[in-house]
Amino acid sequence: MVGSVIPLGLSAPTPLCLSSACHRLRRVAALAIIVAVGIALWTNAALAASDLATYLPKAQPGDFFTGADRFGPPQGDPPIVPVYRGDQLQGFVYLNSDFANSIGYSGKPIHILVGIDSDGIVRGLKLVDHKEPIVLIGIPEPRIVAAVNSLIGKDMRPIAQGAERSPQVDIISGATVTVLVMSDSIVRSAVRLIRTGRIGGGSAVAVSPPATKTLDLGKGEIRDWASLVGDGSVRRLHLTIGEVNDAFAKSGNTAAAENPEAGDASDTFIDLYVALASAPTIGRSLLGDDAYERLKESLQPGQQAIMIAGDGVYSFKGSAYVRGGIFDRVEILQQGSSTRFRDRNHTRLGALAADGAPDFREIGLFITPPEFTLDPTQPWELQLLVQRNFGSRDKAFLTFDLDYNLPDRYLRSEQRAVTAPSSAPETQTPSPGSQVSAPADADEEPLWMRIWRSQPTSIAITAIALIILTAIFFFQNILVRRPMLYTWVRRGYLAFVLIWLGWYANAQLSVVNVVTFTNALVTGFHWEFFLAAPLIFVLWSATAAALLFWGRGPFCGWLCPFGALQELTNTAAKWLKVPQITVPWGLHERLWPIKYVIFLALFGLSLYSVALAETLAEVEPFKTAIILKFARSWPFVAYAGALLVIGLFIERFFCRYLCPLGAALAIPGRIRTFEWLRRWKECGSPCQRCAKDCPVQSIHPEGHINVNECIYCMHCQELYYDDQRCPHMIQMRLKREKFQAMSSPSMRAGGSGPKTVITHAGKPVPVLATAQSQAPTSRSDKGDEHG
Repeated sequence: MVGSVIPLGLSAPTPLCLSSACHRLRRVAALAIIVAVGIALWTNAALAASDLATYLPKAQPGDFFTGADRFGPPQGDPPIVPVYRGDQLQGFVYLNSDFANSIGYSGKPIHILVGIDSDGIVRGLKLVDHKEPIVLIGIPEPRIVAAVNSLIGKDMRPIAQGAERSPQVDIISGATVTVLVMSDSIVRSAVRLIRTGRIGGGSAVAVSPPATKTLDLGKGEIRDWASLVGDGSVRRLHLTIGEVNDAFAKSGNTAAAENPEAGDASDTFIDLYVALASAPTIGRSLLGDDAYERLKESLQPGQQAIMIAGDGVYSFKGSAYVRGGIFDRVEILQQGSSTRFRDRNHTRLGALAADGAPDFREIGLFITPPEFTLDPTQPWELQLLVQRNFGSRDKAFLTFDLDYNLPDRYLRSEQRAVTAPSSAPETQTPSPGSQVSAPADADEEPLWMRIWRSQPTSIAITAIALIILTAIFFFQNILVRRPMLYTWVRRGYLAFVLIWLGWYANAQLSVVNVVTFTNALVTGFHWEFFLAAPLIFVLWSATAAALLFWGRGPFCGWLCPFGALQELTNTAAKWLKVPQITVPWGLHERLWPIKYVIFLALFGLSLYSVALAETLAEVEPFKTAIILKFARSWPFVAYAGALLVIGLFIERFFCRYLCPLGAALAIPGRIRTFEWLRRWKECGSPCQRCAKDCPVQSIHPEGHINVNECIYCMHCQELYYDDQRCPHMIQMRLKREKFQAMSSPSMRAGGSGPKTVITHAGKPVPVLATAQSQAPTSRSDKGDEHG
């Protein structure tokens, strides 16, 4: 930035500045630019390292070290803060997110202050900030903290040196991803500090000696399954039900031991195979030439691919990756570092290409994440997490290890040249405050891009659903003329929105999104924040476009999962003959403003405190009914249930009177472009059929539709074209039928109306006197139909 601005200011020709004073003015301006740029760069650097200063006031020195009474000044970059007891140094405190990835289930960092002494032993932990929904409103935070506190007292030096693998914490049922991320970020950050020599005994840790072997990428022969398993290219872990039951019995967990796995003791619990698929011979043999070439092109420098295949009653994938995007049952460990795969690192395989390979229940191809470097020339291991449910929500866990060492046939030896200095000085120990940077993830792509890349199927399904909805709107006049077809199209779409978009994909828009967006416009807008949730971003983009075309109706009536839940349950209630309550128009019209008051209150409060506004936004039952699927404390479930019960008698009760999101969408929705809801001149005066049949009573007695309240269900458009229910269409049908009847051959042959007999050549020819009188009626009908 400095290099591009300063020469421009010094060399740009300015005809008016010819005097020496002008030259001095230009130099002063250039100097001012340098100062401004310097201040900006310094400010940005300060902001980049300001997280620790933000969260440190939330803790006391005694939270990390017994008897400690003060913090010292921050040291180094990223900063660590010394902690003293009097004048005696006790250790250091740092923020986990400054040194390791701590993105949790919510997609936002989990910030933990970590106290660690000079020997690399963790002495204290304090959770200072997070946005995890399960912890905020489900599982008590002390329970989560207690699980992670098992790391206190753990010496991290052996882990940094590769002598020990990462310690495991107790998993909390329902918060597996959160606990794993918290513990992993603590261990990784401590290991990084030790390896850079800032703590842990005063010397930088040599993790491994210089490698003398590399992966031979020139070998690409095709081998069969038996030979791959025989020489260890594919490693196997086979566990029987009896072995797993015995392991739980020996673990000391009585409750888990008393709930053994059902089945014969000799039956297979899991038959697990693992292989390094990025090795050319192994990859070509297991995947086939074409698939391996595609894999090789997708791998970034330093990334490896691992094939995992399993059979038996236990799944190595589990179900956590569906909810939180992480495979929590398998972990890769090497030299003190570890990683768990996320769904964006995973490709599902149907079968293996190697001759003689058995059929497996599940096969996955996993790519190591950029922040984890797996050395294929060194031993590593896969750790399988086996869980057992007992009681209503309790679980017990055991781990089983599968060691992997790539056979030497896939490696080649290299002789590295070592240049020694003429005089080798003594190795100087970096001080804790020195700015020794650990390997940085400079080439790592932005998080939002990785998230989008990991969800192509969900994004494609959502896009297709939006295209279908657009087609429904553009061809609505064709659909509504076929009421039975349209009814089932609508019900099917609402079922998809509820089950897949809502309960499965958790893509429920909320007034919190509106509050967050407006707050970002005020405090500093960053697209990355909003792009981090692909489906929410896609839905908001579609909703914004729909507001310009049709108003709030496309979202509220078609894309809101909770709205779909209300309508589908009310449909079932009507089928069961539950009586429906029609709110008197005067009361109904005065209840409308409630949702606008709620929205304005939340919006105004967000200008003071976004966090408080998000808390009060629980007036929306979306999180309870859709995101958490009613797995929440009873007050929230009771509130959501009460709204649904009321909705059995008053269709879409919450949408009509309480929804702040509907109010937020109705305000800009008034600038819509199209008026595609047709009306007859008789609508409202005298006919009230549509007004009485509107599911949400959005049609005024005068006949016009209130677009602020309309959910675009198109029920009124069904009536518009229905010649059995719409009075206007009934009259047109009767006229048409009368004309057709009077014009029929039978009426011309034997009608009883007045006749004129014309005799021609002795043959009488009857002529219906009414034939001419029908012509004006025909023109009148035609005019009415277009009127």
